[in-house]
Amino acid sequence: MAGSTIGTIFRVSTWGESHGRGVGVVIDGCPAGLELSEEDIQRYLDRRKPGQSRFATKRQEADQAQILSGVFEGKTTGTPISILVLNTDQRSRDYSNIMDVYRPGHADYTFDAKYGFRDYRGGGRSSGRETIARVAAGAVACKLLESLGIEVTAYTKSIGPWEISPDRFDLEERDRNRLYMPDAQTAAEAERYLEEKMAQMDSAGGVVECFIDGLMPGIGEPVFDKLDSLLAKAVVSIGAVKGFEIGDGFEAAKACGSHNNDPFRVGHRGRVIKTSNHAGGVLGGISDGGRIVFRAAFKPTPSIARTQSTVNRQGENVDIQIHGRHDPVIVPRAVVVVEAMAALTVVDLLFQSMTSRLDRIQKFFGNNEEKNSY
Repeated sequence: MAGSTIGTIFRVSTWGESHGRGVGVVIDGCPAGLELSEEDIQRYLDRRKPGQSRFATKRQEADQAQILSGVFEGKTTGTPISILVLNTDQRSRDYSNIMDVYRPGHADYTFDAKYGFRDYRGGGRSSGRETIARVAAGAVACKLLESLGIEVTAYTKSIGPWEISPDRFDLEERDRNRLYMPDAQTAAEAERYLEEKMAQMDSAGGVVECFIDGLMPGIGEPVFDKLDSLLAKAVVSIGAVKGFEIGDGFEAAKACGSHNNDPFRVGHRGRVIKTSNHAGGVLGGISDGGRIVFRAAFKPTPSIARTQSTVNRQGENVDIQIHGRHDPVIVPRAVVVVEAMAALTVVDLLFQSMTSRLDRIQKFFGNNEEKNSY
C-alpha cells in the first residue's frame, strides 16, 4: 500500500490496523537534541483516546505510547523515532456479520474495488484508530514548534446545527467539557442534540477550527507546495473530513475585493502587519506573519445502529444493522488529530524554508570558527 508517508524532510510513516496487534509511526528527519519523553506524547494521545465520555466509543484502550528508537537519555538522537501503541481491547467478533457486506459511508466497497480484499474488522487501515499514529507524531512536531515559539490550537467550532458564539469564546472552557467546545452554553446545547441523535440511533457531524500562532512570514512554497495547499492535503487525509477552508473560506466567494483584501500597515519596530485577516495568514501560499486560521468539516459517524440498505460481495441487495462500539460524533476526539496534522505540515515546511535564501545559508555555514567544529 502506497500513501502511508507524509512530509519531505520531516517524514512521517504510519502503520497498523484497528484490530491488529497495534498501531505506530516512524518519524524520520527530527533533529537531534529535542527533549522528548513518552509523557510528552501521552498528553496528546489522552485527548483522543476512546471511552472518555458518553459521546465516544466505549472501546477501552489505554493507548500507552512506547518509544522504541530515536531517543537517548531524554533527547532525540537525530535517527528515526519509532513509536508503538498496542491494541488491547479488540472485539473482532463484532464485525463477523459484515465480512461480506459493504457498510454505507465506509471504505469497505472502495477497498475491495482497489485490492480485491479488505480487513473487515473495523475497517483496518481506514479505521479512525490509525489517527493514533498521527497524534503521536504530531506531539513530537508540537514540541519542535514550541521551541520556536509557535503554537497550534484547535477546538470544536460546531456540532450539527450548534455553533459556538464569538461573544462567549473561552479557550480554557475547551478542556472543561466533553465536546472540546470553548463555549459552555453551546456545548450544553450540542450535548442535548447528541442525546437526541443517539436515541434515534443516528449520528452527527461538525467542524473543527484551528489556529497557528507565532509562525513567521515566509514559510511555504509558492507553487504546488503552498502552505495552505499542504495544510488542506494533511487535514483532508484525516478520515471523515469532507471539507477544508482557510481564512474566510467559502465566504470569500461572496465578498468584494475592497472587503476581502487585508490592508498592510507598519507596526511595532517597523514590522509589517495586517489590519484584518480574511486571508487566514497565508498569501500566495506563503505565511504572512499573521495567525493561520483554518477549518475542517467532519461528516457524521457512518456507523449507526438503525437499519440501512446496502449490497454484499455477491451482488445482492441486503439490509444491515451495525453492531459494536462507535462514536455518535467523531469531532471532539478529532480536535487533537487536526492539531497534529497542522503541526506536521508546518514543521516540514519550516525545514524546507531553511534553504530559501543564500544569506541565511551563508550565515549558518559561513563562520570559520564553527566550520572547525564539523
